[in-house]
Amino acid sequence: MNGPRFNEWIQSPKVRVIDHEGENLGVMYTKEAMEQAQGLGLDLVEVSPNADPPVAKFLDVGKFKYEAQKKANLARKSQKTQEIKEIKMRPNIDDHDYETKMKAIHKFIGEGDKVKVTLRFRGRELSHGQLGMNLLKRVQDDTAEDAKVESYPRMEGRQMLMVLSPK
Repeated sequence: MNGPRFNEWIQSPKVRVIDHEGENLGVMYTKEAMEQAQGLGLDLVEVSPNADPPVAKFLDVGKFKYEAQKKANLARKSQKTQEIKEIKMRPNIDDHDYETKMKAIHKFIGEGDKVKVTLRFRGRELSHGQLGMNLLKRVQDDTAEDAKVESYPRMEGRQMLMVLSPK
């Protein structure tokens, strides 16, 4: 508890004190409150500096920091990071292969992940770009109920890309 804020707080003659059980002890002098806190083996911690008078609480600072860190770790653990999964296809994909890829796309979107659909062109397939556009349009129509198109089909070299994200 060092630094300018602590010094300003010490200089304020009175603070509203809340004990370790959450009971309001009322307004008292800062030194008196610090002595009471030390008597309990706790620290006097400023909770609300902008109040008039400032609010301070009896706390065990080490335990307080430990609890705050534990809460932060739990929050970090429970949040889901959104990954980008990639599905690769060819413009003249067979129906059964297409269905298998669509199952994977539906599974990924159901898990909350984005899906990047990559269409690879080899050799002279590149001259038939409309086949690729038709296939990606079909993918878009088949996933319309649970996904939206985040980035529409575009060419990148010999690949056509489209990104789907969950609704």
